[in-house]
Amino acid sequence: MTTAGDLRSGKTHRDENFPVASFLIHPRHRAVIMAFYNFVRTADDVADHPTLAPKDKLDFLDRLEDGLFGRSEEQPEAVALHRALAARSMAPRHAQDLLNAFRLDVTKLRYADWDELIHYCSLSAMPVGRFMLDVHGEDRATWAASDALCAALQINNHLQDCAKDYRELDRVYLPQDALAASGASVEQLSLERAPPQLLDCLHRLAARNAALLAAGKGLGAEVRDLRLSLEVAVIQTYAEQIVALLQERDSLSEAVHLSRGQFMAHGLAGMAGGLLRWIAGRPGASRSASQA
Repeated sequence: MTTAGDLRSGKTHRDENFPVASFLIHPRHRAVIMAFYNFVRTADDVADHPTLAPKDKLDFLDRLEDGLFGRSEEQPEAVALHRALAARSMAPRHAQDLLNAFRLDVTKLRYADWDELIHYCSLSAMPVGRFMLDVHGEDRATWAASDALCAALQINNHLQDCAKDYRELDRVYLPQDALAASGASVEQLSLERAPPQLLDCLHRLAARNAALLAAGKGLGAEVRDLRLSLEVAVIQTYAEQIVALLQERDSLSEAVHLSRGQFMAHGLAGMAGGLLRWIAGRPGASRSASQA
């Protein structure tokens, strides 16, 4: 019998635009994080499958949810996450939210305005940050900054992949009112180069997303765990570089990605800056840092 895992695209954690359970994360947390990632990647690939019928996509997502809650053992990625969460007495809430986001991907192809897009991000992106914070036992007061960072990461992705999403899936995350305000149209996403109206819309959305990203800037200093704080700082730095490029480039005709060299350089800079902010944010942190 075909499982959801058989529909995987081949994309792994090494192909993401942000680190997943990198060396910065303590080894004791990596197994549950990778179980979460593999479950989410499988569900995402089901929702984005180029030939699977919508009703079949929804059926596979339901089967993954059954495995997540321990009602079935036919989906290996779901069983693995169910067991990993149970071993740490963690609820499946965040993974379930993501399944609901992937159901939206199957059934909702357009977003009316920014608020609708943020609602989507509350299911598709914010739960990832909340999961990471819960794994590390962080205070839920950190959720607000995490939500802003994660939503901004998601919208960066939408802006980077807007043409691909439209051409391959007829899926458009650019708010319809933002397109209209710039005099742009959905159909312009099929062009090889963005016309002035669409470019104006993309740049305006990138600027709005830069403000959202700035709202999450303090997360690293709020996090108690040094390793996680550094991971957050690196991700924030990468996101800031991408959103700056999105405000200048045409994502239909130009690459909006960091080179390997830039990835490494900004990662090191992010860690250095994150460490300084973490130490400055708490008395006695120098001693704690040496013990982490």
